[in-house]
Amino acid sequence: MGFIELLLIAVGLSMDAFAVAVCKGLSVGKPGWRHFLAVGLWFGGFQALMPAIGYLLGTTFEKYITSVDHWVAFVLLGLIGGNMLKEGFSREEEKEENTSFGFRAMLPLAVATSIDALAVGITFALLPEVNIFSAVGLIGVTTFCLSALGLKVGNIFGLKYKSKAEVAGGIILILMGLKILLEHLGVINF
Repeated sequence: MGFIELLLIAVGLSMDAFAVAVCKGLSVGKPGWRHFLAVGLWFGGFQALMPAIGYLLGTTFEKYITSVDHWVAFVLLGLIGGNMLKEGFSREEEKEENTSFGFRAMLPLAVATSIDALAVGITFALLPEVNIFSAVGLIGVTTFCLSALGLKVGNIFGLKYKSKAEVAGGIILILMGLKILLEHLGVINF
């Protein structure tokens, strides 16, 4: 898996964190450097931690699922992407976000936005060409930057881009899962 594919996965995974950061941006009068640092570190840190944990789980059970690894990757990325699309197209009103940037407010948000990264980490374990250290680093840095950007976007524009970010992230993850499946089946060769 090349840099572009990893970057696309990193962007796709970070869209949930971006969307939550947009909501956090609505709650801040004028965000300061500590607000940007808080959302970046919480979301970027957990987005980096979860695929590492998923990778460890995946390598542990790899021998049991090697024959169907491409299907596992396709299904996991498809489900995550499909869920993001559903949330992006949902007409439900969001609950009002907690305005705090402290531990009790940020920990549940960081965990909730990074659960999908755990499944992607399992997928990485099934793909021999993935350098997990590069992947984890790129996911963490990308999420850090996009979360900080989301905070600013939310502060300036409001909820206008939240659902678009979730839809874009979902499409990216579904397409990456489809690419993995089609490459393994020999339909395409990138």
